[in-house]
Amino acid sequence: MKIHEYQGKEILKKYGVAVPTGYPCFSIDEAIAAAEKLGGPVWVVKAQIHAGGRGKAVA
Repeated sequence: MKIHEYQGKEILKKYGVAVPTGYPCFSIDEAIAAAEKLGGPVWVVKAQIHAGGRGKAVA
């Protein structure tokens, strides 16, 4: 099954598992809106792709 982390978190959340708050963003405007919703002085951006597993991406 190929799902991104944010999709897995949605599934876990649906079944009552506690997951950190986060928002998938597909544009700069969405990222700005997500940062405003989260508040605080610092945010983390995590880019995700399907690359075959840990350490298997070709440079």
